Amino acid sequence: MPKFAVTILLIFISFNLQAQTWELGGAVGASGYMGDLNPTNPIKPSGIAIGGYVQRNFNGYLSAKLNYTYGKIGAADSTSSNQQFRERNLSFQTSLNELSLIGEFNFMNYIPDVSHNRYTPFIYLGIGIVGYNPQAVYMGQTYDLRPLLTEGESKPYPKTAMAVPYGAGIKYNFSGKWNLVADIGYRQPNTDYLDDVSGVYPDPAKLPSNLSRALSDRSTTSAADLAGSQRGDLRPHDTYMFIQFSLSYTFVTEKCYFQ
Repeated sequence: MPKFAVTILLIFISFNLQAQTWELGGAVGASGYMGDLNPTNPIKPSGIAIGGYVQRNFNGYLSAKLNYTYGKIGAADSTSSNQQFRERNLSFQTSLNELSLIGEFNFMNYIPDVSHNRYTPFIYLGIGIVGYNPQAVYMGQTYDLRPLLTEGESKPYPKTAMAVPYGAGIKYNFSGKWNLVADIGYRQPNTDYLDDVSGVYPDPAKLPSNLSRALSDRSTTSAADLAGSQRGDLRPHDTYMFIQFSLSYTFVTEKCYFQ
């Protein structure tokens, strides 16, 4: 999938068409997550999202942009309607710092202040990198979970992951070269540890500290030997999403008028 996304972006960038414009924008919205603590709801927001981008529009249909987004996600078993999850009692929160290169395709010829179309739906696909640092609150204090090896990892998992952004939205040229954009997009990172939960409970005797043992098993059931039993949903990766509203300005060159 990432190789395919890179190929698409290179094709976009290779176009040297008449209508070439630059665009600057900022975005605000919400972020969400699907994973071991939220396995079923793909549109559940859990934090804010803000970002900015610079975009090159090759013509009225194709563009590529460099995009940065900051978001916050989190989840807690204690709020679940599932009794088994409530008994597991895990929780996490993390900030996301994503830098991505994204290709967009407009379904209608769209050049602000030039083309007859004032709006267009669009889709996008790209490749990026995201930084994350899952944390949990225990006894009134916030702890980084990565160094605690809560699932008995041989070493801490990476602080960053490759991600594949994809999504859809709509653009509206509301005044001159100004645009309003609304979109929803999902990301497939190559990690299952956005929430610090993935596989099975480890042998507590092999964990490095009492704090690791306490944050590995936070279950509310009576003491039991959970080593080897399922802790996460055993899926290969977590997913996160951004729902955003953007305001952008397009710098249209004279060449854009020759359509």
